[in-house]
Amino acid sequence: MSSVQEPVVAGVATTPGAPPPVGVADNAPPPAGTPQQRKPRRTRRVQPFTTPGGTVVRPSRTTWRQALRKDWRLYTFLVLPLVFLLVFRYLPILGNVVAFRRFRPGSSIFGDEWVGLYYVRMFINDQQFWHAFTNTVVLGLLTLVIVFPLPILLALMLNEVRSRHFKRSVQTISYLPHFMSIVIVAGVVFQLTAVNGTINQIITALGGDAITFMQEASWFRTIYLSSEVWQTVGWGTILYLAALTTIDDQLYEAARIDGANRWQQTWHITLPGIRPTMIVLLILNVGTFMAVGFEKILLLQNPLIYSTADVISTYLYRVGIVSNSVSYATAIGLFEAIIGVTLVLSANAISRKTVGASLW
Repeated sequence: MSSVQEPVVAGVATTPGAPPPVGVADNAPPPAGTPQQRKPRRTRRVQPFTTPGGTVVRPSRTTWRQALRKDWRLYTFLVLPLVFLLVFRYLPILGNVVAFRRFRPGSSIFGDEWVGLYYVRMFINDQQFWHAFTNTVVLGLLTLVIVFPLPILLALMLNEVRSRHFKRSVQTISYLPHFMSIVIVAGVVFQLTAVNGTINQIITALGGDAITFMQEASWFRTIYLSSEVWQTVGWGTILYLAALTTIDDQLYEAARIDGANRWQQTWHITLPGIRPTMIVLLILNVGTFMAVGFEKILLLQNPLIYSTADVISTYLYRVGIVSNSVSYATAIGLFEAIIGVTLVLSANAISRKTVGASLW
């Protein structure tokens, strides 16, 4: 009997007639002469490996029950977020059926009788709805074109600052308005734009006439965009500054050796380095395109400026809450949600095909 150890290969029997070693594939055909057995249920297996000594070792598999039993303390942190999403995001989806049923206060929350597309045809023929829709599109486009690029510009400028103290001071001052309540922001806007406010005091001091900003519809979009810039630009800058720290400094050194100036380095290194962050935030902003700031617009608007200040969200508030037309408001909200989903999917697909970066 030889003392030399025969090599063992995973999945192959080394002795004729011997049973197959551990690691043979489940779908391998049985040896000749053996009775057919029922094919076992296919399970996810970890790839086995062979030790230098010739022993086949199969790594142990961990089921989800074992993982939950082992790390249950970590999984408990998911309970509250999941409950929040279930209660405030997924369960309200069931209420969309009210858009196709007639709802009466005090009756079933899913409506009394089926009316089909009655409320859909109703808001399609409503001129006031399309006026609010137009204002929403205009404000959304202005916000996307003006407000979205400003955090990128501020982040690029702060990235060139060499004084750490000055850089931190500008960051702190710029993102503090983000933590203010919308009510406080609206109050500041009213104080600045009042007839005897700061802006009119400057205008009258320069020899001009006071302007009633909040009573003229032509000024609302300017005021809204200005307050949006003041409140959100600093917070958006933090995300881009974090993305700038991931760019390798050796790329800038190589560019300087090749003779590239600061503008060329920014165009060919900095902007491509933060492009994935820009694309993700752009897709998220496109997703909220139709939901322009409801709280701020509701606090700033008044009947005198409805021609430019009335958007879909505020129109839904007046129709659904104030006028108690729940079914009609639900139909409009469902239409707005469909547009939002379409915009997100389209923006994600376009960015994935053009620049290779997307949310999924």
